[in-house]
Amino acid sequence: MYKKILLPYDFGNSFDNVPDQLTKLTEDTEGAMITIFNVITEQEMSGDVKFNGKRFNEIQADKVNELKPFTDELEKRNLDYEVRFETGRVINKLMKEIENNDYEIIVMSNKRSKMDIKHVLGHVTHKIAKRVNTPVMIIK
Repeated sequence: MYKKILLPYDFGNSFDNVPDQLTKLTEDTEGAMITIFNVITEQEMSGDVKFNGKRFNEIQADKVNELKPFTDELEKRNLDYEVRFETGRVINKLMKEIENNDYEIIVMSNKRSKMDIKHVLGHVTHKIAKRVNTPVMIIK
């Protein structure tokens, strides 16, 4: 179905249901590629550099290791993916990534660790879904 999928990855959300949905979205599509995209915030960067003495490459390596259980699930399903990291403001970097690439669909998880009844969607999910012209699939 879809050949070029963007998956903004937030380490604070649960992505347990996402691999099954990605399998359905790429079913019978040769050459489908999933881009797992994470934005390391300036606050996170400055905190790690200041308190832990880490640089971007080290933070990125830590996140790749933290992402391993999820990517292992994708590999079990024979899904092709690439992992990309950026630094900056989350919404701005996501919007730039979407504008500069021809993604056919954006897949976002909305299962937060803390449920806030007042807001059905998280802040980033709401802003992205509202602002882009690309279809957005929000997985609970």
